[in-house]
Amino acid sequence: MANKTQEDGGIHFPFPFTPYSIQKDFMAELYRVLDAGKIGIFESPTGTGKSLSLICGALSWLRDFEQKKHQEEARLLETGTVPLSDRKDQPPFLSSSFKETPDTLRPAGEPDWVTQFVQKKEERDLVDRLKEEQVRRKKREERLQQIRHNAQLKYAAKRMRREEEEMERLLHLSREMLAEGTGTEPLEQLECGDEELVLAEYESDEEKGAARGVDEEEEEEDLEEEHITKIYYCSRTHSQLAQFVHEVQRSPFGKDTRLVSLGSRQNLCINEDVKNLGSAQLINDRCMEMQRSKHEKSRAEDEKPKRRRQEHQAACPFYSYEQLQLLRDEVLVGVKDIEQLVSLGKEARACPYYGSRFAIPAAQLVVLPYQMLLHGATRQAAGIRLQGQVVVIDEAHNLIDTITGIYSAEVSGSQFCQAHSQLLQYMERYGKRLKAKNLMYIKQLLYLLEQFVTVLGGNIKQNPNTQSLSQTGTELKTINDFLFQSQIDNINLFKVRRYCEKSMVSRKLFGFTERYGTVLASSREQSRLAGFQHFLQSLQPALTETPVPHGDEGEARVPRSASPLMHIEGFLAALTTANQDGRVILNRQGSLSQSSLKFLLLNPAVHFAQVVKECRAVVIAGGTMQPVSDFREQLLACAGVEAERVVEFSCGHVIPPDNILPLVICSGPSSQQLEFTYQKRELPQMIFQEPKRANQVEQVLLEYSRCIKCCGHVGGTVTGALLLSVVGGKMSEGINFSDDLGRCVVMVGMPYPNIKSPELQEKMAYLDQTLPRIPGQAPPGKALVENLCMKAVNQSIGRAIRHQKDFASIVLLDQRYARPPILGKLPAWIRDRVEVKATFGPAFAAMRKFHRERPGPS
Repeated sequence: MANKTQEDGGIHFPFPFTPYSIQKDFMAELYRVLDAGKIGIFESPTGTGKSLSLICGALSWLRDFEQKKHQEEARLLETGTVPLSDRKDQPPFLSSSFKETPDTLRPAGEPDWVTQFVQKKEERDLVDRLKEEQVRRKKREERLQQIRHNAQLKYAAKRMRREEEEMERLLHLSREMLAEGTGTEPLEQLECGDEELVLAEYESDEEKGAARGVDEEEEEEDLEEEHITKIYYCSRTHSQLAQFVHEVQRSPFGKDTRLVSLGSRQNLCINEDVKNLGSAQLINDRCMEMQRSKHEKSRAEDEKPKRRRQEHQAACPFYSYEQLQLLRDEVLVGVKDIEQLVSLGKEARACPYYGSRFAIPAAQLVVLPYQMLLHGATRQAAGIRLQGQVVVIDEAHNLIDTITGIYSAEVSGSQFCQAHSQLLQYMERYGKRLKAKNLMYIKQLLYLLEQFVTVLGGNIKQNPNTQSLSQTGTELKTINDFLFQSQIDNINLFKVRRYCEKSMVSRKLFGFTERYGTVLASSREQSRLAGFQHFLQSLQPALTETPVPHGDEGEARVPRSASPLMHIEGFLAALTTANQDGRVILNRQGSLSQSSLKFLLLNPAVHFAQVVKECRAVVIAGGTMQPVSDFREQLLACAGVEAERVVEFSCGHVIPPDNILPLVICSGPSSQQLEFTYQKRELPQMIFQEPKRANQVEQVLLEYSRCIKCCGHVGGTVTGALLLSVVGGKMSEGINFSDDLGRCVVMVGMPYPNIKSPELQEKMAYLDQTLPRIPGQAPPGKALVENLCMKAVNQSIGRAIRHQKDFASIVLLDQRYARPPILGKLPAWIRDRVEVKATFGPAFAAMRKFHRERPGPS
């Protein structure tokens, strides 16, 4: 496929074929948004080539940006001076390199000669930094070029790694021989394997100061490079990201772009012992523990222990300096998706998770799930720096809900009780071996867990399954009120949260319960927990896998559950949110085990604000972004983004106007007004229906598709197929119903959310109090309900049109769709063609004419 270069306003956009006019407009507007440092909301319907438009538009801007930067750097290095006197005209790419000392920090009335001296020094420092960057860039390019033409490098690195492993094995045997018969007896005899379950001595950040391991710092500094200007592309799922990467590979930029695909440890880990843990939290904790073990082991070898200790847990064999260097460069040489990255990691015996992370600084395009970018702690752990960078969030129609979900947390009464029992038994067994700081924080955690159960109306010492609560119902509290009611306002939750992260207490607790089944305790403790152990064992996942019935593999083989304390840590972190930005929901049911505490984030903008503040530009894109008022008001305005910085772009569809028939039908054949607030219907037996289990979706779609293909057979009795789906269910989003699979979409009623939901009511009240009331428009709370409804509608009805030659009719079966405020929230390409039919007869005639004029199923 020959590449074609399109020019718009002097900008060259390489493209694999002649683009649609709407793609040209999309790329040109995207280029302007990135160049001006704006926030863009882009809507491009499914089937219009949105991914290619994003790729070619954004990478064309990055190409020109880098070219201008290199030209300016060359000019500055040639002259040796920087135009500091005119900072307003300073190129934006120099602002990140040039760290200006603010004038407000300099003493008032400073002599001119002092100011000139400081400016001259800043000029020299900037020129020196530019020279260093140029040298690093040249070395990187030479290194990558060498890898492209010398495949033997990876084999040399493999041999080096095997030699190191053998040397390490011999040294280990030597140390064991030397250690025989030395040391003193421990405080108490521990069973084999117990040593790794005991918490190490904990030091807070204030106590440690800058006492980080020197070897760790040096190693990571060697791997670390200056972060060049790049584009972070985010989407919802790994399959969508893989599809995007394949589009990049096929694009004109596929051979020259340094692309890195990021994923979680769960997706990228190649250490089978760690990966088999199943749970993402367990994998994360074990991985970090192994990295810490690597540095602790090297330090411990230089010290003589006071008593003989068990062997440190082995460091990960796939984490080594040389191997990660090799993998980092291999990642940057050619565009690879997650699967290709994992294969490369296995071949090079290097960790794909850390290898991809170390490739971030030099990458031009970083592809990652948007949960990884939107969650601050995850973003920091992955080594993502947003300062001066570009972020593109694709499939962003549910961005607000995603942020809300990431930072919300719910814990049941049974989880609180189980965590309390586990932690109490852990302290009973290892209390004499723990340092004072560990005991203090464990007792604080036990107190918190007890108070959470008490505020629900339960007793931590009794079986939650058999505890009936005297008070039932749902209660909402502000964060401060909840802390006071729970009598935990005197505890510094920030320090407790930090302790949980650094000590990895939940990981130790899981190892303890996995080993002893949470029933190991002293006789005194056993008498106190009489009748409770059987319940705990029922909650604790079995150590052996339950046989999986045939056909249910996709859903029955779930990962092992992590310790409930891991889950509770998320709730503790949520309680550190500002009081006005969240609520705590006390959900009291019949028994304590069914009751729960839930944190609800009301203001997702508080977490999105850092993204828009640090980034040079942000693009929020999707096939259906209407209604965009939610993004403007709830996300951007509340995040402090000025209205003039926000740019909206919405393009039409590529299908001819005659290929779509959107109808609003207000009444049925009997002239009964159609307004489905609640509907009961009996279904014929031979109808395909959305399955309850996710692993059955493919089978239902296969049978549905097979039935449609049989419609064209001569003499056949089958004339079509009907698929019934729930709005927001498994069939309504992300599945391709192109061509004959989706010739007519019927939306029965309006999918309004449950207005009686306490969470929704609290969100509505929050928006009414926070957002300004616009004259002539519905209150913000009511607008939220309408917008949630129409987002669901727009996502569902957009499934049928998938490419330029596709066609379909769209039937909105409810008279409420005819109201102007509702019609105005449909996508523009549908809204402009809607026909409102007050009676059924004309609507049926229009449908009949539309489908008769087009070919039937093939």
